[in-house]
Amino acid sequence: MSQTPTRADFDQYMVPNYAPQAAIPVRGEGSRLWDQQGREYIDFAGGIAVNSLGHCHPVLVEALTEQAGKLWHLSNVYTNEPALALARSLVERTFADKVYLCSSGGEANEAALKLARRWAHDTAGEHKHRIVSFSQSFHGRTFFTVSVGGQPKYSQGFGPVPGGIVHGEFNDLDSVRNLIDDDTCAVMVEPMQGEGGIVPATPEFLQGLRDLCDAHDALLIFDEVQTGAGRTGSLFAYMEYGVTPDILTSAKSLGGGFPVGAMLTTDRIAPSMAIGTHGSTYGGNALASAVALAAIEYIDTPEVLEGVKRRHDLFREHLEAINRQHGVFQEIRGMGLLIGAQMAPEYEGRAKDILPLALEEGLMALIAGPNVLRMAPSLVIPEADIREGMERLERAVARLVAGQ
Repeated sequence: MSQTPTRADFDQYMVPNYAPQAAIPVRGEGSRLWDQQGREYIDFAGGIAVNSLGHCHPVLVEALTEQAGKLWHLSNVYTNEPALALARSLVERTFADKVYLCSSGGEANEAALKLARRWAHDTAGEHKHRIVSFSQSFHGRTFFTVSVGGQPKYSQGFGPVPGGIVHGEFNDLDSVRNLIDDDTCAVMVEPMQGEGGIVPATPEFLQGLRDLCDAHDALLIFDEVQTGAGRTGSLFAYMEYGVTPDILTSAKSLGGGFPVGAMLTTDRIAPSMAIGTHGSTYGGNALASAVALAAIEYIDTPEVLEGVKRRHDLFREHLEAINRQHGVFQEIRGMGLLIGAQMAPEYEGRAKDILPLALEEGLMALIAGPNVLRMAPSLVIPEADIREGMERLERAVARLVAGQ
């Protein structure tokens, strides 16, 4: 590399669909990052709920480097040992009988939606194709998934959207009763809406969806791209609720930072994804599968999962203390280490203004829409890092209140 890249290079060379912050991190360890100037940051963003074990966790580094010396990629003309081991591990730890591997959450959700429609086509006919989703939901950036997602801003300007998709109101079972019928093939829902503002579903809502799907012979799809792989304090959020879906999607935390996605389903449904119906060039990649297997085995332990719930309480305690001092939040909500702080009415829409202030104070955070400050850190973030990060957040919030 002849010269050191700068933030200005993004504007010059990259398609302008992102607006990254000014700092460029170059090294990470645990829940700390360092930028090009050597400045340190505490990471409450976690790569948007991806870095489940922080940066460069030794278990994941070992899995990656060991596999890198053996085999990288084959394509799906062949299978490989890490992919088979990952699929078996996911089946043994969940409701599922079968696994489809891919490279991202959007791919996993695309596969889930195509499988649902194909299954309904195979079992009932072409008329059974309707999909029920929810306002403010987010399921990915493919054209099918943004159309199913309940945020029209992501699908506008790209031409006609796929038909047969309707949207109810999250946590409003009556709205679903008015939409679902015997032509419905699937209901797709996040157990906790992520991009929609960190809003957990009520147990009654998810159980009601299960009952409605059973009554209309429709499939219940849980999008656990953001809530899965330990994020809520259980391996998957459906376990917290005691409501079992027919199809579940996972990505983000599943790979601990390495791109990987998975769709899980049952023997009743899986045969509809027959040879040639769907595919992913990188799905089941040996490197990705090896890292994901190491991540899931490390996460699915009482020590890690109970630690997630303990850390949730610590985050909430500090956020509530900040709010008592500054009065910037209306509500603090979430599950496990996916936490949202909704801005108070007088700070409506200003969550994004906290991010650059926090960065200047040495903290990386996120938003979930313009009105919710979001935190999705490592599942094993040291409690000392939580406390110090919250001190930095308090200074950023104080500057927001002071108008700096």
